[in-house]
Amino acid sequence: MALDPASLPDDVDALKRLIVGLTREAVHASTLIEKLRGELARMKRTRFGTSSEKLGTRLEQLELAIEALEVDEAERLAGTPVVAEARETARLKPARRDLPAHLPRESVVHAGPCACPACGGSLRRIGEDVTESLDYVPGRFKVVRHVREAFACRACEQVVQAPAPHHAVPRGRAGPGLLAHIAVAKFDDHLPLYRQAEIYARDGVELATSTLSGWLGATAATLQPLTELLRREVIGASDVLHGDDTPIPVLAPGTGKTSTGRLWTYVRDERPHGGARPPAAVFFASPDRRGERPLAHLAAFSGVLVADGYAGFNGLYEAGRVGGGLTEAGCWAHVRRKIFDVHAATGSALAAEALERIGALYGVERDLYGKPPDARTRERQTRSKPLAEALKAFAETSLAQVPGRSDLAKALRYMLARWPALMRAFDDGRLALDNNAAERALRCVAVGRKNYLFAGSELGAERAAAFYTLIETAKMNGLDPEGYLRDVLTRIADHPAKRLADLLPWNWMPTSEAEQAA
Repeated sequence: MALDPASLPDDVDALKRLIVGLTREAVHASTLIEKLRGELARMKRTRFGTSSEKLGTRLEQLELAIEALEVDEAERLAGTPVVAEARETARLKPARRDLPAHLPRESVVHAGPCACPACGGSLRRIGEDVTESLDYVPGRFKVVRHVREAFACRACEQVVQAPAPHHAVPRGRAGPGLLAHIAVAKFDDHLPLYRQAEIYARDGVELATSTLSGWLGATAATLQPLTELLRREVIGASDVLHGDDTPIPVLAPGTGKTSTGRLWTYVRDERPHGGARPPAAVFFASPDRRGERPLAHLAAFSGVLVADGYAGFNGLYEAGRVGGGLTEAGCWAHVRRKIFDVHAATGSALAAEALERIGALYGVERDLYGKPPDARTRERQTRSKPLAEALKAFAETSLAQVPGRSDLAKALRYMLARWPALMRAFDDGRLALDNNAAERALRCVAVGRKNYLFAGSELGAERAAAFYTLIETAKMNGLDPEGYLRDVLTRIADHPAKRLADLLPWNWMPTSEAEQAA
C-alpha cells in the first residue's frame, strides 16, 4: 500500500521515527527470508541422501514461501520510497553484474536540447551516459541501451542532458516487456517464479528468484492505481453483476501451515444481450468467507446480483442494507449440477426427466444469444416460463415419490427454495440463466492453485487478486494481456492521473494509435 505523502509528519524527528519503524518491519521480513533460505539449503543438501516424497513437497513449499515473502517486501518498499531509499543507503550492496554480453543490444537515443536552456547559446557534444535495462520480447531477451547524449554550452559552459529514462521498477533494470512477461507467466500461465528463473537460465540469463520477486512486487505497486480504478468503474457503473468465490490456501510464514482464505470475483458481461458496457472481471481477496466481505466489496453497487445460494450473500438482499437491498437472481446451473450428480450416482429416472426439462430451458437460451433485452424477455415469457412452471409442478410431485432424506429430494428442495430467484431471469432479458460468467472467471484461480499451491501471505493473495483483475479483464476485451501490460507499464509513470481511465482495457489503445488520435 502506497504511503500518502500528506500523511507524513512535518517534524523531522517524527519522520525519522517513522522511517525507523518501517525499516524494522522490513528487516524483520528480511530475517525471516534468510531463515527460510537456510532451511531450504539444509534440506537440499539432504535431499539426495534420503528418498522422500514428503521432503520434495517441503522443498517446493519453502521455495514458494520465500518467493511470496520477497514479493511482499518489494511491494511494501515500492509503496514507501522514503524507507526503500533509507534501506538502500544503509545496507552494503553487492557489485552489480553486467548484463549478459551475448544478448542483442538495441539503442534508444534520448536527444538533448538544441540550445542551452540557460543562455540560448549553441551546444557542443561532450559525451554520453548509457544505462542498460534487460527487457523481453515474446520468445527472446534483449538489452535496451538508453543513450543520453551530454552537451556543453559554448557560451556559458553549462552541461545539459536529457533526463534519465523512467523504469517501471525503481532502482531496477527490468524493462516493461520483461515485467509484463513475468506477471502474465505467473498469473495467467501459472508458473511460479522459481520455475521462471530456471527457464530464463536456459537462455543464459541468470535471474535470482529474489530478483524476480522484487520486480513483481514493484510492478504490483505501480499498477495499483489502475487496478483500483477498474474495480470502482465495474462495481459502481453496472446494473447486473455475477458473483462467486473460491478457496485459496494462505501460508502463515514460519509455521509451515496454511489457512483457508478466499478469492472473490464480480463479473460484468453484457455480451449475451448486446449491452453497451464492456465485459470485466474484478477480484478481491479476504482471509475468510464471512458475509461482511461481499457487503464491503459491493458497497457501491445497486442492481441485480446473479449468484448461487451461499448464505453469506443474504445480507446484500436485505432492505436495511445501506443503499437498499440488491435484487437476487438464481443460478440454474447449480440446480442442474445437483440433479446431475444424483443421476450419475443412481441412474434415477426422475433425475433424468428433471435434467431433460432443464435442458429445454437452455435450448431456448441458445436461440436468444445476442438479442436485445426486450426481445429476450418476450421469448422467455412465451417459451421458457411455461416450461419452468411445468418443471416446478413435476418437482413437487416427485418429492412425494422419493425418500425425504435422499439426495434427489435435497436437490429438488434446493430448487424450490430458490424458485423466486430462479424465475427472475424470465422477467428480465438482461439476466443470464446461470452464474457461469463468474465461474469461468475463477478458472484461472483453480489452475494456479494446482501449480503454486498457496498464496504466501494475505498480501500475496491481494496481489494475485489485482493481477487477475487486470489480466482477466484484458482477455475478456480481446486483448493480449502481456502486450497490454507491457504498454501500460511503459506509459503509466508519465500518464496524467486525470486520464488514467484511458489505460483501462476497454479504453486502451497501443501507444502508436494513441499518439495518432491525440
